[in-house]
Amino acid sequence: MQRQGYDGTGIKQISAEASATLGSVYHFFPGGKLELAVEAIRRGDMEFIDALRAVFDEEKDPADAIVLLTRRLADGLRGSDWMDGCPITTTALGASGRFPDIQAAASEAFTRWHLLVFDRLCEAGIDEDDARALAHTVIGTLEGAELTAQVTRSSAPLEAAGRHLARLIASFRGAPVERV
Repeated sequence: MQRQGYDGTGIKQISAEASATLGSVYHFFPGGKLELAVEAIRRGDMEFIDALRAVFDEEKDPADAIVLLTRRLADGLRGSDWMDGCPITTTALGASGRFPDIQAAASEAFTRWHLLVFDRLCEAGIDEDDARALAHTVIGTLEGAELTAQVTRSSAPLEAAGRHLARLIASFRGAPVERV
């Protein structure tokens, strides 16, 4: 689903790629493809939470952490030959309007990401109201840059997003803004 979306992925394909019988798939996922999609979104959510936490643990300055994150996202895309973008977006885009469970799982993921970024921005001394809005900007920009990088098969959108988000974050902290 990360590569083909909800509609482009069939339950038989999932079964074949997992080297599992259809019966096994339905045994563990009695809700079928819909249940699998929700679980795929939850797994992608946790993987991105782990990636966010890792960069925030490595770089105490949130501006530096976001630059590191965009580099890692670009490396991951490049390593997958530009196929493995955001599993939440790919899975949810075409299906969330028709399947409330998929929409809810994707919404919960974005909310968790926002809260994690918000917390780190507040810890860095950014006012709560500014941090709340800035966290939305960070997540939205990362999503758009990752999608653009995937489609254009270029790390440039992610690299530019990282640099500009870092400058934006630094401006809210009153820190000197480096020219990039």
